[in-house]
Amino acid sequence: MDIQIREAVPAEYEALGEITAQAYLQDGLLDYGVADEYLPVLKDVAARAAAAEVLVAVEGEQLLGGVAFVAGPGPAADIARPGEAEIRALAVAHEARGRGAGEALVRACLDRARATEGCAAVVLSTQRGMHSAHRIYERLGFVRTPERDWNPVPHLDDITLLTYELTL
Repeated sequence: MDIQIREAVPAEYEALGEITAQAYLQDGLLDYGVADEYLPVLKDVAARAAAAEVLVAVEGEQLLGGVAFVAGPGPAADIARPGEAEIRALAVAHEARGRGAGEALVRACLDRARATEGCAAVVLSTQRGMHSAHRIYERLGFVRTPERDWNPVPHLDDITLLTYELTL
């Protein structure tokens, strides 16, 4: 069966939120585990969908993962500037990894960015430990932009998100 990418429907928000949360927890990406204050944000797909386009990867009836595509600067964007789209919250269920779902989700975001008038680049932030995601980004032509690296929790000086950009 083939992986399909489509817009998430509200009935999938809870399951996608759990996939996203578990991806971060199982990969050790939340400093405080289940007590981490970012965990509820990861689970809140409805909030992402209210401000961005949430895409899912499915194979038959199985939900494999998802991503948020932000068409430009605004409340859903962390680093996008005018003329840039942003990819947020890419996550694939552990049991579905290695089958191309993550890359298919990123490619779908790139297709949407190319179809967005005035969009010249796609940007994203990622944690240092997200090595599988880094490989996808680099394989698709994203380049590191260390001058844009940033800290989402300024009172904790050991958190720096790496940034990538793909010029369209």
